[in-house]
Amino acid sequence: MTQMAQAKNGIATEQIKHVAEVERRSVEFIQQGVAEGRIVIPANINHKSLVPCGIGRELKTKINANIGNSALSSCPGAEQSKLNIALHYGADTVMDLSTGENITSIRQALLENCTAPLGTVPVYEIVARYGSKDFSREKILSVIQEQAEQGVDYMTIHAGLLHKYVPLALKRKLGIVSRGGALLAAWMKENNRENPFYEAFDDILEICRKYDVTLSLGDGLRPGCLADASDAAQFAELDTLGELVCRCREKNVQAMVEGPGHIPLDQIQYNMERERKVCGDAPFYILGPVVIDCAPGYDHFVAGMGGMMGAYYGAAMLCYVTPKEHLGLPNADDVRRGVIAFKIAAHAADVALHKPGSRERDDAISDARAEFDWEKQFELALDPACARELREQALNESSIPSQHGSEYCTMCGPDFCSVRLSARLKKEVSKN
Repeated sequence: MTQMAQAKNGIATEQIKHVAEVERRSVEFIQQGVAEGRIVIPANINHKSLVPCGIGRELKTKINANIGNSALSSCPGAEQSKLNIALHYGADTVMDLSTGENITSIRQALLENCTAPLGTVPVYEIVARYGSKDFSREKILSVIQEQAEQGVDYMTIHAGLLHKYVPLALKRKLGIVSRGGALLAAWMKENNRENPFYEAFDDILEICRKYDVTLSLGDGLRPGCLADASDAAQFAELDTLGELVCRCREKNVQAMVEGPGHIPLDQIQYNMERERKVCGDAPFYILGPVVIDCAPGYDHFVAGMGGMMGAYYGAAMLCYVTPKEHLGLPNADDVRRGVIAFKIAAHAADVALHKPGSRERDDAISDARAEFDWEKQFELALDPACARELREQALNESSIPSQHGSEYCTMCGPDFCSVRLSARLKKEVSKN
């Protein structure tokens, strides 16, 4: 029985209990959320190293880190390094988007070492193995079955991009920017046939139910620039995703919905609320969104802004964007920068939404600052190594010795340190 089936039958699984403890919620709250589909716990029965993670609007905002090779660069060792960095800096889930060589062996190695839920996009492996001309039902189900047997926890399936939606997308400035969406659209147009993933959806659900694979219903028609945001193609696909959510829940398969990539700030709230209504409050997993198009090299900042707003208005998980977005395959340092940027975005939204325990880290680091406990500040920082490095750099650049030891930073200097002066004033007041 899947997590959803057991929750519907009043069974609190070990995964549900673990999520309840981590999220500081009651077991009953998590169980009900899973039963209704508002919360998903991607947990393939064959992923033995997994530490369960709950994803839902009412839980702490999660972030995903994409890794994976391409036909042009990277190797198994590099992908393992990216995985380690993503987990070290706090990615809640990881997706292997490999499209080059050794896809199966890379995925197996990642699963053996990944404590977070691992996701994939099966259409990539189908194309890598058989080319973009063969999307037969047999090959689709064979690849999905193999990935499920390996232990993949969630899969992005682009089943909502129907044949009749392709003309809508081709009116756009950038057309279809999703790799999976573009591959399927080209196949449908060439063969004048319906989306093969949509036609095989019931069979896909049977595989997912057997291994308790969560479906991430892909947004093959997500906007790839501000000019294409919130258009007819995007929302037509969203309506179909809402239908697919219902079909998943009927079969006790957990499902989340993937959301837009490039959206102006003023459209984010509407997009989040529309998905929640159309898809029955299924967890919304959004890419960014990127809120301006003219900052290549800094898109982790740009998308972090959009991700923060998206999470505040109801998104459950943010897919990170790295500095290499629109430029190339991210390396290990890009992964680190992307994860940190999106941890900041997710945390800021959680604090604003007053989610249980979300501000404790901020209060603790404030106490450490008041005490000039630099090591504690580093320990509590989202990126301790960066904080320590910048502190040492600032001290090395300072040419003014001080009788106050470490009780200042080089921004204010020893004689203008407001924190130290406030501490002195507090002591004087307390004496009186």
